[in-house]
Amino acid sequence: MSSHLFDSHALLAFFQGEPGAEIVETILRRSYSGSYDLFISLINLGEIVYLTKRRFGDEKKIEVLSRIYQLGFKILSIPESLVFQAAELKAQYALSYADCFALACSINHSAILVTGDPEFKSVAPLVAIEWIR
Repeated sequence: MSSHLFDSHALLAFFQGEPGAEIVETILRRSYSGSYDLFISLINLGEIVYLTKRRFGDEKKIEVLSRIYQLGFKILSIPESLVFQAAELKAQYALSYADCFALACSINHSAILVTGDPEFKSVAPLVAIEWIR
């Protein structure tokens, strides 16, 4: 069974109706058949929470967080080994630190990384990527 790991960029595009939202919706609909798991790292979830609160306030933040749980996302914890792996990736590539957690989790879970963030182009050889834009 394949899995999909979402970075914050992809889910924010979906919840805000930005370009790429329809591709995210298609991926989510396909997951309902139970053919694969949906993952997000705790770090990327935190990024969604603070960006949503900053832009739209507490009510929307709670709504988005609830929706992520309703959609069946498995929230990946951040053990010490993942912190070090993300730090190593950050030292090698021009990615945000949060993006390094998405990349590390995607690698560790052999999951397809779902993103529209062009920063990930530099690491495309490391992991399968499903681009939303």
